[in-house]
Amino acid sequence: MEIKYRNITISGLVCTGTSTLSRLLAEKLGWNRHSSGELFRQYCLEHNLPIEQTSLRPDSVTLEIDNMVKQKLQKEKYQIMEGWLTGFLARDIDGVFKILLVCGQSLRIDRLVNRDNIAVEAAKEHIEVRERENFKKWQRIYKTEDFWDPKFYDLVIDTYASSKEETLQKTLDALGPALSI
Repeated sequence: MEIKYRNITISGLVCTGTSTLSRLLAEKLGWNRHSSGELFRQYCLEHNLPIEQTSLRPDSVTLEIDNMVKQKLQKEKYQIMEGWLTGFLARDIDGVFKILLVCGQSLRIDRLVNRDNIAVEAAKEHIEVRERENFKKWQRIYKTEDFWDPKFYDLVIDTYASSKEETLQKTLDALGPALSI
């Protein structure tokens, strides 16, 4: 399938559907799929750094991983890069189609409960702590709060109002009229 973009990013908070869309899109397009979260976890394991506690990691680690993501998007082709900030990181890179997935917190909590088989309160706390710590670090590093400002994205989809199949179809429609499920 011919698409005018070299790479695609899929951004969004926890349980907005970024992993699901990236997997479905990679299968449909035959492109490689990467997760900035997976890159991050691998880096932390290799360097014996804490994975869950954002505040315990130096900002330099976050910047190094973010630069790895940006380099992949600049130098490689036919890559789908999924992660919280991938669209923000690609905002100045030509040839990248940037997708933002949004969804209300109550549904995101419900998805986490079902995905990880945990209690509602545990899911709520997990999301709140993770997002608060990451957001605080990113604000300090990037001197902004606009990580998910729609102006950085080519397509914004509310996954509360769209099933995974509808989200995929909206993405394919935006990428080109010749694409369909």
